[in-house]
Amino acid sequence: MPYDTLADLETQNRVVSALRERNIEVEHVATRADALARIQSLIPESASVMNGSSRTLEEIGFVEYLKSGAHRWNNLHEQILAESDPAKQGLLRRQSTVSDYYLGSVHALTETGEFLVASNTGSQLPHIVYTSANIIFVVGAQKIVPTLADAFQRLEEYVVPLEDKNMQQKYGMGTNISKVVIFKYESPMNKRSVRMILVNEKLGF
Repeated sequence: MPYDTLADLETQNRVVSALRERNIEVEHVATRADALARIQSLIPESASVMNGSSRTLEEIGFVEYLKSGAHRWNNLHEQILAESDPAKQGLLRRQSTVSDYYLGSVHALTETGEFLVASNTGSQLPHIVYTSANIIFVVGAQKIVPTLADAFQRLEEYVVPLEDKNMQQKYGMGTNISKVVIFKYESPMNKRSVRMILVNEKLGF
């Protein structure tokens, strides 16, 4: 199965409907520029913002925009990286799990609206499953697969080798599938906003 080919628009529209049935807010946009513009309009001034390591967020220009300081958000990631004391940095990272907004992507998205998020350390997973009040996932349409079994296959056979190479080049160390979240539904009891911006472009791995 090719994992870098965009799903057709009929399939994308079917995924949008399936996600909404799972209490996921969905925005379907044409380009990465549209995705970045939508993020900029969604996050209010002074909101605390945290993001995971994401090739997708890099490719849409979000990471560069966040670093630029052109926004008026409270950039928690910047504060964490600026702290040189390991113990204090660890505390800031844990405190960041209650950010107003968390941004990232997913590793595979099924036609029935389920998606996978895998992690080596697990640091981004608390945000995703419970602690952050607003979640924004940006997802390229090439990540759509038919079933959950296909999603795991995409993760293991396609994403991990590419991410391992990426991590080796950036940090001199590889990656592992240490923890995986299967996101099937967002309970209204949580009173959170979980939003996916589905982009009709190839983004990330």
